[in-house]
Amino acid sequence: MITAKAIWTDNERYIGEASSRHAIVMDTATEKTANTPMELVLIALCGCTASDVVGILRKKREQFTSLEVSASGERASGYPAVYTEISLVYRIVGKVSRKAVEDAVRLSKEKYCSVSAMLEKTAKITSKIEVVE
Repeated sequence: MITAKAIWTDNERYIGEASSRHAIVMDTATEKTANTPMELVLIALCGCTASDVVGILRKKREQFTSLEVSASGERASGYPAVYTEISLVYRIVGKVSRKAVEDAVRLSKEKYCSVSAMLEKTAKITSKIEVVE
């Protein structure tokens, strides 16, 4: 079981902590001093799928030197303002097979990434792959 909590510190700032005992600052004010909870959701998606893709490409012995996954999301106009569309861009550098990268991204989306599986309940998630040698 994973547990988490948010502790209000001041103004609109909170400290989030989970079972791992690592803390993160969140801010919901207009002038942000930290990421908002919804920004952290996109960061979590990027981290989850990046981890999958790196693991899959390592197993395939692909020669990559960097991977960056970026996301942009559109939210519903009313409340709850869930994500309705998310666009992911996978930028990978190295001598890699494009097919291997495409397979890794597909496997992450269809099988492994728990964050993606949850977000797909409300959001259409699309992806683009950029390979740089």
